[in-house]
Amino acid sequence: MCFVRKMEQGRMVLTTYGRSSGFCVDPVEKKPLNQFYPGSSILSFGTAGCNLACKFCQNWDISKSKEMDRLMDEASPEAIADAAVRLGCKSVAFTYNDPVIFAEYAMDIADACRARSVKAVAVTAGYIHPAARREFYAKMDAANVDLKAFTDDFYYRICGGRLQPVLDTLGYLVKETEVWTEITTLLIPGKNDSDDELRAECKWIMQNLGPDVPLHFTAFHPDWKMTEIERTPKETLARARGIARLAGLRYVYTGNVHDEEGGSTYCPSCENAVVVRDWYEIRSYRLSDEGACMHCGAKLAGRFGKFGKPFGSKRIPVRLGVNLGGQSNSSP
Repeated sequence: MCFVRKMEQGRMVLTTYGRSSGFCVDPVEKKPLNQFYPGSSILSFGTAGCNLACKFCQNWDISKSKEMDRLMDEASPEAIADAAVRLGCKSVAFTYNDPVIFAEYAMDIADACRARSVKAVAVTAGYIHPAARREFYAKMDAANVDLKAFTDDFYYRICGGRLQPVLDTLGYLVKETEVWTEITTLLIPGKNDSDDELRAECKWIMQNLGPDVPLHFTAFHPDWKMTEIERTPKETLARARGIARLAGLRYVYTGNVHDEEGGSTYCPSCENAVVVRDWYEIRSYRLSDEGACMHCGAKLAGRFGKFGKPFGSKRIPVRLGVNLGGQSNSSP
């Protein structure tokens, strides 16, 4: 959206810098990231605007907003990093709208987080120029990339973009960076859920990214400009998951539904469930601190650490601010 940047004293500035549509503490699985410090909490926020125009946008009140008064909360990068530490969050997520829209702000926050041993996570459509991509992802620890469909026609007609730049981003992240990457495809009945398209997507992932990049198939609900389409049946998610598994992908999930089988992580070596989930709730955890299966000892792909009490499915809104002494405050 054009209002996000403006000319000021002969230079382009980000008008949303330091401003947010609101902060929440979420489970990391909600991003969704299932193999990036499972069970941990993540401080989530976004700004306003987007560089795509998806007719099915689930956060349209934020991403399509043209009103600066949508940005309710103000916080410096240091205040956000400090709040994450104080709230016990392993990571900070740039989400709700695409962080490439507020890249300068997100990158400064990532620097502040790194200084405090807090991870930075981009929840993104992956639609970004190669030069900006290198600079942006040099600051990130993890990303969930929304692969919206596997046809250019879908991207052009429904999202106002193109498919190839997203595939280029995925290839760059997996092959040329240390950014932990997971993929999400929202399945919209009759639009991007055919067997042929799903097979093509999974074949491309397998051939170009390898078997260890987690893939999430999530359920659509009617929203924004696509309210006439019904919700995605669980059977469609199960079918898609089966296609992905047959293609050789090792970590395939279903989301936005209660589905313990589809939400759980399985060891690709012995096939035992090592993280049992029901939506965002972890019911059982059988991995070592290094991410090794406690059944057979095989190491799983991902980022893992000491597992304590899982955060669960809570969503906790917080307000951030800075007092006169320069110390940040956060409160539920």
